[in-house]
Amino acid sequence: MKYHPLDSAIFTNNRKRFVKNMLPNSIAVFVSNDEWPSNGDALHSFKQNSDLYWLSGIVQEDSMVILFPDNPDPKFREVLVLVRPNELKEKWDGKRLRTAEAKAISGINTIVWLDSLDALLQGWIHLADHIYLDSNENDRKASFIKTREYRFIEEMKLQYPLHQFLRAAKIMKELRAIKSKEEIVVVQKAIDITDNTFRRLMKFIKPGVNECEIEAEIWHSFLSQRATGPAYGSIIASGDNARTLHYVSNNAECKDGDLILMDFGAEYGGYCADLTRTIPVNGKFSKRQKIVYNACLNLHNYAKSILKPGISILDYTDKVGEEATKEFIKIGLLNKSDVKNEDKENRAYRKYLYHGISHHLGIDVHDLGTRTAPIKAGMLFTIEPGIYIEEEKMGVRIENNFWITKNGNTDLMKNIPITVEEIESYMKR
Repeated sequence: MKYHPLDSAIFTNNRKRFVKNMLPNSIAVFVSNDEWPSNGDALHSFKQNSDLYWLSGIVQEDSMVILFPDNPDPKFREVLVLVRPNELKEKWDGKRLRTAEAKAISGINTIVWLDSLDALLQGWIHLADHIYLDSNENDRKASFIKTREYRFIEEMKLQYPLHQFLRAAKIMKELRAIKSKEEIVVVQKAIDITDNTFRRLMKFIKPGVNECEIEAEIWHSFLSQRATGPAYGSIIASGDNARTLHYVSNNAECKDGDLILMDFGAEYGGYCADLTRTIPVNGKFSKRQKIVYNACLNLHNYAKSILKPGISILDYTDKVGEEATKEFIKIGLLNKSDVKNEDKENRAYRKYLYHGISHHLGIDVHDLGTRTAPIKAGMLFTIEPGIYIEEEKMGVRIENNFWITKNGNTDLMKNIPITVEEIESYMKR
């Protein structure tokens, strides 16, 4: 890992939170992600299972976390399973964790090697009445590939057919949505790295620069600040490219007079930042660009004013939609007739704002959390309204990250330039 070691208390606390939600005499087993083949004999870069990381901080492949709080033997109530270090493999692929290192990262005192697990696990399962197994229940999940966690579920059900199996994901969805103060410290580090990078980009961008050069600057800045890398594929969209929400070609020349929309964020310590800024390539907003940008910023600030405990994401999105309608009338995108005759299932404002306003953020960029239940203190959200105008070949989006407090929210990106004046001033330097 490139980042400095995190406080193991983060993961110890997370395990305590999970255990409190387990039924008596239950065991929970979490497995790591697969190593995915690419082409030839190559593998994609390994990405740890988010739930296993949340519980342990371990990023090594072939790992497991086993929680059995009612185990008669206290030393086996928390177990971290690791692949045994192999001298030959380490010559090719690098060093694997030793016991002391794994204990320091995770706060788990009992380490079991994977090749000696089977006999131990069978005994623990026989003592337990319920088995919690993990699955990917993110509402945005789009892949139906049978990953390791689903294969493990099938294996366990075949081997122990008379046990009661329970969904760890149902608990995880509740717990991971609420971020502790210690987790927010790590998120803030990812945000600070992203802030530094954005300031670097504002000095770098000028007419004639290619989008791919900007992406290269992001990689360089992130890695030089000890981030793992981008939290997701950076969107560097100049001119009309900005109307494509997940534009990833990043290969066009940035032209004088155009805006450039940049959606990027660092991953640090397993946690993600998610920033979007739209700035003028030449350092100066035109009159029309300023009008559209300020309308988007007004929406951003309105959303910030109502994102607080008690409201659901669905209700919140509807309210921001009402405000967007007013803003779009002001800047000439809609008229009163458009609104009067709109389809209530496809509101008139959706022609120019065709995505959601906020999503949960954390270990995953689109992190676990509810869309229908009331928002709670401790949740972490993006706020990212946009305005996309086909006729003007223009797209604007503004995004910050907010931690929900008891009575409102805290803008974790409050120090990052956001107004027209701040951006123009910084780019002028």
